Amino acid sequence: MTPRRVRPMHRTARIVQTVTGLAGRIAPSGPSRPAGLRAGALAMAALALALAGPAAAQGQGPSRSVAQFGDWGVYVSIAAPKLCFAMSQPKTRTPEGLNRDPAYFFVSTRPSENVKNEITITSGFPLKDGSDVKLTVGALTLQFYSKDSSAWLRNAADEAKLVDAMRKGRDVTVVSVSGRGNPTTDKYSLSGFGQALDRAAQECR
Repeated sequence: MTPRRVRPMHRTARIVQTVTGLAGRIAPSGPSRPAGLRAGALAMAALALALAGPAAAQGQGPSRSVAQFGDWGVYVSIAAPKLCFAMSQPKTRTPEGLNRDPAYFFVSTRPSENVKNEITITSGFPLKDGSDVKLTVGALTLQFYSKDSSAWLRNAADEAKLVDAMRKGRDVTVVSVSGRGNPTTDKYSLSGFGQALDRAAQECR
């Protein structure tokens, strides 16, 4: 199994601190996350929450929107180090009526860390401790490991395989279990995914 990449926490802290009031929702107080849990993914979650707020609609916040392709948006960080990502939200969420925040699917690139097409999913609710998150696109099914409300591929080598499947697919299904034991299913459209990913790569050359 390919080891997970390690992200320096201080880089995340600088970005999260620019999102007033959101840091506690993304990085709870207490012991530091294990080294295998990527700090870059926390920054992505912070950016997503910021984009969902009123300030983002006025062009304020730590990132800017550069393009929209189908159901996928492309964003670029304003502050260094440069971060480019394609992002989408689920089209359907089941069961309906559960108390949860918005979910996001990110594919990110960070040139300063030599990271390309890193995949992160945020569920919008605390996930069951130790539980896996299952992702299915077409005939491909992969397992993600989870921590708090985020999930990452267990094997980093699968990222290229997953991106390729997403370029060819119509939708992605993400199945997880909440901290309360509720099975949940989020389905993301892949309309515009390939174009959004290419534009994100272009922005982070």
